[in-house]
Amino acid sequence: MGAPFKKFEAHASGGPRIREIPMRMVLPNLVTVLAICAGLSGIRFAFENRFEIAVVMVLLAAFLDGIDGRLARMLKATSKFGAQMDSLADIVNFGVAPALVLYAFLLDRAGSPGWIAALLFTIACGMRLARFNVLADDAEQPAWQTEYFVGVPAPAGAVLVMLPLYLYFLRLGLEPGRPAAFVATGFTVLVAFLLVSRLPVYSGKSVKVPGDRVLPVILGVVLYILLLMTYPWYTLTASVAGYLLFLPLSVRAYSKRAMREGEKVPPSDIG
Repeated sequence: MGAPFKKFEAHASGGPRIREIPMRMVLPNLVTVLAICAGLSGIRFAFENRFEIAVVMVLLAAFLDGIDGRLARMLKATSKFGAQMDSLADIVNFGVAPALVLYAFLLDRAGSPGWIAALLFTIACGMRLARFNVLADDAEQPAWQTEYFVGVPAPAGAVLVMLPLYLYFLRLGLEPGRPAAFVATGFTVLVAFLLVSRLPVYSGKSVKVPGDRVLPVILGVVLYILLLMTYPWYTLTASVAGYLLFLPLSVRAYSKRAMREGEKVPPSDIG
């Protein structure tokens, strides 16, 4: 009876013992937790009417949320626990935080329609993330279709939906009044539908940079980051406009690729 009794004691004194975990396995999860902290801090700053810091914190959360998975793959530290943590962080950072920051800034002036728009965006973001997880496990999907997202990705949706704040920070004389609130409400609903749509959005995952163009590409990325740091609201506004113009081009490229592959494109895939 000695061995079973010892096993029972181990459970009764604090549950099963967890094996030691290497630090490289902890780092991606730490980044995920920091991303959640940044997103929730953005909500706090919004409630305190410190909207510029609130937007910066939400964008920081989106950045951290975007690199945790890459960090895990680079360190060979992927795990089921990390995947679950990342999914929970996504809904907070890409759905809840942007919606509440925008609601505190402007949508509340539209009354109930503004709150409905914020709810729709958050729910659409959650559905978009769930669909992404399901499609990621679809082994029957043609290889070339994995180069496209189905619907606008959640990080892009979070950046898009905060456009009214960028425009206000530009000091163009736009006031967050009731008319602007209704316009922002309509825009928020539009972004929500873009998230759950079947719109094929090119992901750029398979892009390979020729060796002779690596330095110009690096220089271009550095230039964008410098512009983002120096003129953040102009750069973000231009980025949103460029992304919205990119969407129909992505649909056109998808249709042409489908024709080359000899596949029929259902109407639901392009609208």
